[in-house]
Amino acid sequence: MDLGDRMKKTLHNLKKVYQYGKRYRKNLIIFTIMSISFVIINIIWPVLGAKQIVYLSNNLYKQLFLATLIILGIEFISACNHWILRRNTQVFFRGTTKNIQLVAAKEILKIQLADIDKNSSGTFIQRIGQDTDEMSRIFTRGMGFLTNILTDIGIFIALFIINKLVFSFYLSCALILTLIHLYKANKVNIEDKKYRKQREKTSGLVNELVRGIRDIKMLNAKDSFIKEIDKNIDSLTQKQFDMRNCEMNYNWLADVTSAIIQFSLISLLIYMLYNNYLNVGTALILYNYKNRVLGNLIEHISNLLTEIKNFNLSCDRVFSLLNDEDFKKEEFGNQHLNQIKGNIEFKNVSFGYNDDEVLKNLSFKIKENETVAFVGKSGVGKTTIFSLICKLYNIDKGQILLDNNDIQNLDEESIRNNVTIISQNPYIFNMSIKDNLRLVKDNLTDEEMVEACKLACLDNFIETLPHKYDTIVGEGGVKLSGGQRQRLAIARAFVQDTKIILFDEATSALDNQTQKEIQKAVNNMKHKYTILIIAHRLSTIINTDRIILIENGKVTASDSHKNLLKNNKFYKQLYESEILEK
Repeated sequence: MDLGDRMKKTLHNLKKVYQYGKRYRKNLIIFTIMSISFVIINIIWPVLGAKQIVYLSNNLYKQLFLATLIILGIEFISACNHWILRRNTQVFFRGTTKNIQLVAAKEILKIQLADIDKNSSGTFIQRIGQDTDEMSRIFTRGMGFLTNILTDIGIFIALFIINKLVFSFYLSCALILTLIHLYKANKVNIEDKKYRKQREKTSGLVNELVRGIRDIKMLNAKDSFIKEIDKNIDSLTQKQFDMRNCEMNYNWLADVTSAIIQFSLISLLIYMLYNNYLNVGTALILYNYKNRVLGNLIEHISNLLTEIKNFNLSCDRVFSLLNDEDFKKEEFGNQHLNQIKGNIEFKNVSFGYNDDEVLKNLSFKIKENETVAFVGKSGVGKTTIFSLICKLYNIDKGQILLDNNDIQNLDEESIRNNVTIISQNPYIFNMSIKDNLRLVKDNLTDEEMVEACKLACLDNFIETLPHKYDTIVGEGGVKLSGGQRQRLAIARAFVQDTKIILFDEATSALDNQTQKEIQKAVNNMKHKYTILIIAHRLSTIINTDRIILIENGKVTASDSHKNLLKNNKFYKQLYESEILEK
């Protein structure tokens, strides 16, 4: 990508990012005004510094005091400008970053689970955190670098007025150093892309280390996991080294070039003084501008190019979350249903993960307020059926109907507000019990909360806790037992109060007594809700209205427990093997 294309891309990204911070444009305007004042201050500062030296060397103490007094006033104004500038910078930066992060978080929640499954959590953590910071910073740090460059350009104008020969020398040297830094920025950008990709992978692995620490310990897999982390960190540090090494090589070339320029400048000034082309005062002024023109200008250009490179790279990574190119979004229809009766029908539904087909022309009907259990060996697609009802994945062929409405035509609320799934391993958030329940209903009353927990047989346990419903349960509900986590998830479903409730082995971690209590709660819900159950223990589903037997992704039988036990050999074997295990 050439410089022109890069600038077009930068301007395009700036416009897009500004939309997230335009409500803070007043702060950006104040920041811009303060920056312009710095341009003026920094142009006259070297002139005053040179004047001080001239006055001191010629014993002009009155003029020296006056120049020093002017510099004091300028420094006071500069300090006030800095305070105002930093304050408005923080307001703009904080507000813009927050808005981008909120939008990115919303868009992540829209990404199809199939794409979520393909990527590590580090992919999303890095982009919603560090990359959004980089995007907002262009308006603050980037603007600062641009202001400094404008200051340096102003100094070039002053140099042109003072002496055209020295101006030409400075301009030629600045162009040479700028080219070096342009090449550096391009090469570093290539290495930085590799580094960020590896950083996402490593971040995801570290996240898994923290979240899976108990399983790692119990599996005695510490050494293996550490080896894997070591391999990834080694790759990460190598890519970081490659990037920094590239920077160092170009910085070395720039430093050597600067040293040659410094020698050449002094030689030029000596020649001009010797031949009376300059007086000492003018030579001092020209020399005082050296660092601003050659040192600072190149540094500011380099910093701005680096900032633009980081900005564009971060924009690419964050905007890839917001569009449908790299991460496909969930698609819903426009049809809205406020409330459904609870009828479900699968018509010749086929579905597979990648090339592995799980369901094959699956068909069945479930009537409203019916309680139906799904039985089959592990991996036959029982949980997949539940995921498809919730539209967590899109089917490959066929139709899924809710109250005779194709699920593909329904909007998100029509599905998610009418269907609740309670999984085998529910995720409990690192907040209080009360807040976990209010996630699904923000206007939840204390009475409704207690009632839901009583139905889920959780209230008695909560009352034993020091902080009752305000108890923080830890990440993933780590402070709760497996059974308590499942009961909290069940209480959360009761709070949501949807017409269709899916129990995906939701009582598998419960002891027999608690399971009986939950079963009693489920029985109290019978004929009021459409209830679908996947059960590990067949003894818990013998009282359901119907049991659907799944084999090889198809329905092979559908009847009551009593009739299946009498007429279906496979079901009878499953049931009898469970009795033998007991």
